[in-house]
Parts: sequence; structure tokens; C-alpha cells
Amino acid sequence: MQYELNDQQRQVRELIRRVARERVAPRAAAIDAAAEYPQDMFDLLRELGLFTLPFPAEYGGSGSMLSACVAVEELCRVCYNTAYLLVVQWTPFGAILAGGSEGQKQRYLPGLADGSLRAAISTTEAQSGSDVAGILTRAVASDGGYRLNGTKIWCTNAAVADIVLVAAKLGDGEGSAAVNLFIVERDTQGFEVGPPEDKMGARGVPSSPLFLDDVLVPEDGLLGGGFKVVMEAFNQSRPIIGARGVGLAQGAMDLAIDFIGERRAFGQTVSQFQGVRWMVADMAIQIEAARQLVYRAAAMVDAGVTGKALAGAAAMAKAHASDTAMRVAEDAVQLFGAAGISNDYPINRYFRDAKVLQIVEGTNQIQRNIIANDLLGRA
Repeated sequence: MQYELNDQQRQVRELIRRVARERVAPRAAAIDAAAEYPQDMFDLLRELGLFTLPFPAEYGGSGSMLSACVAVEELCRVCYNTAYLLVVQWTPFGAILAGGSEGQKQRYLPGLADGSLRAAISTTEAQSGSDVAGILTRAVASDGGYRLNGTKIWCTNAAVADIVLVAAKLGDGEGSAAVNLFIVERDTQGFEVGPPEDKMGARGVPSSPLFLDDVLVPEDGLLGGGFKVVMEAFNQSRPIIGARGVGLAQGAMDLAIDFIGERRAFGQTVSQFQGVRWMVADMAIQIEAARQLVYRAAAMVDAGVTGKALAGAAAMAKAHASDTAMRVAEDAVQLFGAAGISNDYPINRYFRDAKVLQIVEGTNQIQRNIIANDLLGRA
């Protein structure tokens, strides 16, 4: 499958690279340090019209997941949090696009496309992180719709979202077949967003608990497709998660190269020591391998590949790219020496963000389960 960048995608890369360098990079450290939502960066992404990049032209997008991955990679190279603003909008957008009725699409997608609406998706609960089928939140049919009761944790973007796609089991059903997504609007009675978590990384985009106390969702708030739409939304977003790993790793290597090129020891720059040069070479090898896996998975999405055929490739991209980000960031900290553990140097931030990326959007252990199931069948 062809996944070389075409002229349009190269233009996207050059535009985002320039914007990232000139307007995003100067804000990155402050966003992380303050752990405050970067409204100015959201406004910048909205100004650039990036919120629909992977989606069809009818919503203002390019219809290219590969273009979306390129944009995320370039932003994440300088600021994980700014890139994250795109990802948290894209996953619920994709879910509504895939499983929404025509009325739901007309009501929500234009606003998500132009940035006048913000969204989040919530599946995680205290007893069931990666085990979506194990959620306890319930939706019971009621006059006028469905009543939801339960508690969620780690809902990223909920603190600023206008709508949250909440996973709940419908009726008395059990297992994955009972899981559905419900569109909950922020001002719905009984729906409460708790205080943001104090995170070690990804600090600029808040993750919060949700409390649902007899929340009434109208009948047209149920998203079609059930559990399949939930899983497909995650599958199609995983190349983008992988792109964040590639961007983080590339940015960490960039910083390390600059640092060792200037620092001197034993009469020469640190970059002249063979052991150090090999470390940098290994970084470059790992990053390029991760990039190609991500681009391949994104190209599969663009080609219309779905379901099991996509799941393995998407899992490989996410797992390898985020593991690469962690390895490269760890080695970069080592090359910085004592400076690497100081908050005065940005490499510290890359290390923390990379660790987060190995866990979110399906832990890398779960990604390996998906890959193994594809190869060996379910255990």
C-alpha cells in the first residue's frame, strides 16, 4: 500500500512545521508548567481550520488521515498539549460520523468542524480502563429517552467540552453487546464534571471524572452502531496517537542533537564521542520505523480499511510509536546529563509526556493483545 506523502500532504507538513516553530513552540513550556487549558492554541488551530483535517470535504476536511497524522506529528514535535487539542476533538467527531443519524450529524458536526463546539469521549471507569466491556454505567429506557447513572474517570477535555460521548450499558444487558454511546450535553441536569487530575504529563488538556445522576438523554441522543462504533472510533484514532509518539520522539532527538553539539567534555564536543553518536543513530532508526508504521496505518484508514483488518496495523502503530517516544526521550535525558532532570530544560517535559502516551488510548499491553489476537486468535 502506498503511503508516501503527496504534494498536498507535504504542503500541510510545511505549513504546520512553520506555525509550530513560530507560534506554538514559544508557548509549550508555559502550558506545561501552568497546567492550564491553552485557549490561545485552540484558537490558533481553529484559525487554521485543522479540526476537520481527516474528515470528508463536506465538513471542510481533506479526507486524509495521513494528512492529520502529519499535522499532529509536527505539532507534537514542539508541544504535546497543542497536538492533543486536535486528537480530543477528532475521536468524538469520528464516532458521530460513523454511527450518528443524519440529524445528529447536522446538529453536531458543523460545530465540531469549525471549533464552535468542543467534545470529549468517555469510556474509562475505576474498575475498567482498557476493559470497555466491563463498564458499570447504565442507561435505562425512560419516558422521553434514557436515564444514565454511573461514574467515569479520566475523561480528557470534559472540563471544556460542550458535549461528551458517554459509554453506558443499555438496559439489563451485559458484555460488549450492551455497550452504547450516548451524547450528553454539558448543561444536562444531573451531569457533573469533576475537578481535573494533577497529571505528570499532558498537563495542558484536563482529564476529569464525570458523575451521572439520573441524567436524561433524549431518544435522539443514542448513537447508532453500539460497541462496534466505540471500537472503530478508537481503531481509526490510533494512527493519530502513533503520530504523537513520532512527533515527541523527533522533538526529543532534535533537542538532544542541539545540546550535545554545544556541550564540551575532554577537549571535544559531546557529539564527537562514538557511544553518543551510536545513541543518536539508534534514535533515528527507531523514529523512522515508527513513522512508517504510523503512515501505513493512516493510509489504510484513507483506503477504507476497517474492523479487524485495520485493528492490528493501528495497534502496531500506536504501540511502537509510543514505545519509541519513551525510549528516545529516556536516552535524550541521559545525553543531557544532570540538565536532563532539571525543569529548566524542555527535555524533562518530553520524557513525562512520552510516559503518558504509552498508557492513554489503550495501554500498550492492550495493543499487544490486539496484535496477538490477530495473529493467533483469542486466548
